Amino acid sequence: MLTETESRRSAVAALIVAAGRGLRAGGDLPKQYRALAGRPVLAQALTPFLADAAIDHVMAVIGPGDDARYAHAVADLPAGKLLSPAQGGATRQDSVRLGLQALAATGFDGIVLVHDAARPFVTAALMRRAVEALQSEIAAIPALPVTDTIKRLGSDGRVAETPPRDTLVSVQTPQGFHFQALLAAHEAAVAAGLSGFTDDAALMEWAGHPVKTFPGDPANVKLTHPQDFDRAQDFDRSRDFDRSQDAPLHVRVATGYDVHAFGDGDHVWLGGVRIAHDRGVLAHSDGDVALHALTDALLGALAEGDIGTHFPPSDPQWKGAASAQFLAFAAGRVRQRGGRIDFLDLTIVCEAPKVGPHREAIRAAIAAAAEIRIDLVAIKATTSERMGFTGRGEGLAALATATIRLPEPE
Repeated sequence: MLTETESRRSAVAALIVAAGRGLRAGGDLPKQYRALAGRPVLAQALTPFLADAAIDHVMAVIGPGDDARYAHAVADLPAGKLLSPAQGGATRQDSVRLGLQALAATGFDGIVLVHDAARPFVTAALMRRAVEALQSEIAAIPALPVTDTIKRLGSDGRVAETPPRDTLVSVQTPQGFHFQALLAAHEAAVAAGLSGFTDDAALMEWAGHPVKTFPGDPANVKLTHPQDFDRAQDFDRSRDFDRSQDAPLHVRVATGYDVHAFGDGDHVWLGGVRIAHDRGVLAHSDGDVALHALTDALLGALAEGDIGTHFPPSDPQWKGAASAQFLAFAAGRVRQRGGRIDFLDLTIVCEAPKVGPHREAIRAAIAAAAEIRIDLVAIKATTSERMGFTGRGEGLAALATATIRLPEPE
C-alpha cells in the first residue's frame, strides 16, 4: 500500500535487471555478482536507488538459481525499500516484463525506472533527471552524443551508409516510464509474438509512445567485457579525485552535531537506514541525527550556514522529509564549487538501538547519498555510560567531521 507521502505524488519504483548470465565479462560468476572494489556489482547498482529519497521502492529481477547469490549481495544493504526479488526470464525483455508484473502485484502504480545491474556507477543526479523528465513525458531515457563516426554495414560487409553524427545518441539506463504504459506495451509485445527488444525505449517506440531524452552521464559505464572490470577498478579509485591541474585544492575540516529526543514510534532513522526500535524521535523531518550532523559538517566546511539555513523546520515541505536529500544537497554543493570530499567521520551516541548490526548498511547509504566511495565513510558508535540525556535513554546524538578540499577563492 502507498504511504501518505506517496499518495501526494506519483510513487517511484526502480526495477534493477540482474537476470543475465554476463558471459562476455568472464569470471566464474555472472558479472552482477562479481566483486568491484570489494563489493558485488549488484550491491553497488542497488545502493544509490535505496539511498535516494525520491525512490520509494526498489526491486531486482534475478536469474533462476541465483537466490543465494542475491541474498549474499544484498546482505549489508538497507532493507526498508528493497522488495523481494522477481524471477527473470530467458531474455532481457522477458525479465523486465516479469519484474513489472511482480511490481503490479504489490499494488504499485506510478513511474518506474528500469536500470541494468551492470551499470554500478549511477548517480542520484541521473536518477532525478529521469524522475523530473517524467513529470511531463510518458517515457524518458538518458542519452549521450556520439563522438565517433558511425557506419552502417550492408550484408556484404561493406559500408552502406554513414549517418550524420549530430542525429545520433547512445543511450543508457535508468530509463523512466509511466508504469501502466510500460506494462501494457510489454504485454502487447508478447501477444504480438515479439521478443527481441533489447531496451524498453525501443519497445515503447513500437507501441507508439513518444520517448524523450535527457542528458546522460559519461561515468555511468556498463560492464560488459573483462577489460571493463579493469577500467572500472581504476575509475572507482579515481572518480573522487578529478580536478583541474591549475586549480589547487585546499583542505577544510568542519564538524557537525545533532540531537533528537525520543517520542512515540516504532523505528528511528540512522544514516539513511530505518532501524526498528521501541521509540521514535521528535523531529520535523525524519529525525536522522547522523545525516543531519554530516550535512552540517559539510555546510560548515563550505561556510554556507547550517541545515536550518537551507531546510528550515518552519517550511512545511520538509515535514517528514528523508534526510538523505539534505546530505546529497551539501555534497552537491562541494562538487559545484569545484571541490571534493576526502572523508566523512561519524560518531553516534545512544544507549539503544544498537548500531553495530547496521554499520555497513549505514556506510553504504551515506556513501550513496554523498556520491563518494564507501571507504571514505567511517561509522563509530558509543554510549555515554548511562550519564546525561542519552544515558537515560531520552534521546540520541551524533557528531560528524567532514574533510573536504576546495579551490581557494580568487
